[in-house]
Amino acid sequence: MLEEVKGGPLLEVRHVSQRYKGGSDDEAPAVLDDVSTTLSRGEIVGLLGRSGCGKSTLLRIVSGLIRPSAGEVVYQGKALTGPADGVAMVFQSFALFPWLSVLENVEIGLKALKIAPDEARRRALAAIDLIGLDGYESAYPKELSGGMRQRVGFARAVVTHPNILLMDEPFSALDVLTAETLRSDLIDLWSEGRLPIKSILMVTHNIEEAVLMCDRILVLSSHPGRIASEIRVTLPHPRNRLDPVFRQLVDNIYALMTRRSASKQPGKDGLFPGTGIGMVLPRVSTNSLAGLIEEVAAEPYSGRADLPHLADSLQMEIDDLFPIAETLQLMRFAELEEGDIKLTGAGRRFADAEVDARKKQFGDHLIAYVPLAARIKRVLDERPSHVANAARFREELEDYMSEDYAEKTLRSAINWGRYGEVYAYDEDNRSFSLENPT
Repeated sequence: MLEEVKGGPLLEVRHVSQRYKGGSDDEAPAVLDDVSTTLSRGEIVGLLGRSGCGKSTLLRIVSGLIRPSAGEVVYQGKALTGPADGVAMVFQSFALFPWLSVLENVEIGLKALKIAPDEARRRALAAIDLIGLDGYESAYPKELSGGMRQRVGFARAVVTHPNILLMDEPFSALDVLTAETLRSDLIDLWSEGRLPIKSILMVTHNIEEAVLMCDRILVLSSHPGRIASEIRVTLPHPRNRLDPVFRQLVDNIYALMTRRSASKQPGKDGLFPGTGIGMVLPRVSTNSLAGLIEEVAAEPYSGRADLPHLADSLQMEIDDLFPIAETLQLMRFAELEEGDIKLTGAGRRFADAEVDARKKQFGDHLIAYVPLAARIKRVLDERPSHVANAARFREELEDYMSEDYAEKTLRSAINWGRYGEVYAYDEDNRSFSLENPT
């Protein structure tokens, strides 16, 4: 383990940027852009944002598993050039070796550090006891519940006594009650000073989880990922979700994440800047869009809902709720402001309409407000055959985004266009047409 540097931050991220592989270096879309922050001793810092904002990429850069395209990470006064001693990670997936027992899974990191077998066994047993797995040393992963397997992951991380513990959405694969228990146990151990670590950097998409655990929250914007805001949480542990100050902080973060800057208000053409054909479209089903409209239109919301309250009632995370809400805003069925979602007149008409009228209205709004769908329809109208291969549009999208995002964006345009009966799509031939969907 590196000798600790006194006085300064434990870790510094300096002007880090990361770009997708493929294409020319100058035109490759940025995942992260000019990110700078620090991590000090004795604090838990959360990276909060939606899918695609680069928070997991940033975590892997901090761990030394990925080299940034630009900038650097300085750990204890030295620039990282690879995986660092004194930095451990807990992953979203349990990532255990199924052929090893609990004890052997926890010991394996110590063996890599060439710790003497007797000392490794002592430290592994102590970590297992600390994390609450005493009695399961000889069990295998298949014999354990999801929560217990994740506890093994935590024990394996802390057994090396790292300076920094990195956590990549470690509770997201667990059921609600198990996740709550594990979060509470971890915070109790941290607050009591029983965890042999100096700092925690965690990725989450759960706003309440960030407020519950973190001393600082870095809110990342998307496409590319930048630190949009830094929020300090001064509430003492253990924190009460029903505390008015806690609820207000959650509301403020929702408002922050749904607020549009002055540069992103609709222009004279009615379109938001940055919503041209190069806009990444989320994978949101039309059932989800219609369902959210119906939920907000009904009592007790009557057309306007507080997003935190709506998320609680629907048991949805921001990665699930925000893409639906923002798609409704894009298509002018709703507006987002200060943490609320409000149906527009079009949204209310949609909620009251029959199926055929809904489909017609959706198709009209799709052509009016989603440039990629309008482009597909225009090309089909102009061609005598009224047929166009999907590859033509996918290649055009790849000028603006990665292949993966291009495929997801095109798939959304396909599904939305089918629902609105704007165009048909043949999966076998991978082509669009103006024929009636079959």
